[in-house]
Amino acid sequence: MADNADIATELMERRMEAALAKRPIWTGVDMAISPECEDCGFEIPQARRNAAPWATTCIECQGIREQRGRHVRTTR
Repeated sequence: MADNADIATELMERRMEAALAKRPIWTGVDMAISPECEDCGFEIPQARRNAAPWATTCIECQGIREQRGRHVRTTR
């Protein structure tokens, strides 16, 4: 007989699997949404796009976001 903790764990696992199934699959190819930073508009350097293909900001703007506590990734 399952107790409340087992039921909660099963529910969380199902929700996590459903959420992961909805995420885009990154293939390692140039997957940046846009080559321009969404904050400053300048081009995101190729080295950053290679290292983090999901990046939507340049490293400088990302640093500012993290300092301000706005480091939430959004999906399009």
